[in-house]
Amino acid sequence: MRFWHFWFNSFVLSSQYNPPRFVEMLMVLLAIAMLIVWNFTLEIAFMILGWSFVVGASISILVREAIAPSPDIRVNQLAAVFFLSISLYGFVYVFQTL
Repeated sequence: MRFWHFWFNSFVLSSQYNPPRFVEMLMVLLAIAMLIVWNFTLEIAFMILGWSFVVGASISILVREAIAPSPDIRVNQLAAVFFLSISLYGFVYVFQTL
């Protein structure tokens, strides 16, 4: 029980300390979950939802870094652009298969 209490407190503290980064992390985790589900079920709806979460998180990262730069701004921007390019490739795949 102490283990779960520690993780719950860490979860609450991270959401209070930096809410935008917490929302981005949550969106990326949901995107990973949706893409894993899509990998097993091969239903297009899961893939579209997963890539939509990736696009939202990437744009949020780019906007956050433009407003309030962090010390590792270059890494965050490169990761966001990489995620955007992968998600655009995923959407092209979806539109080709429809």
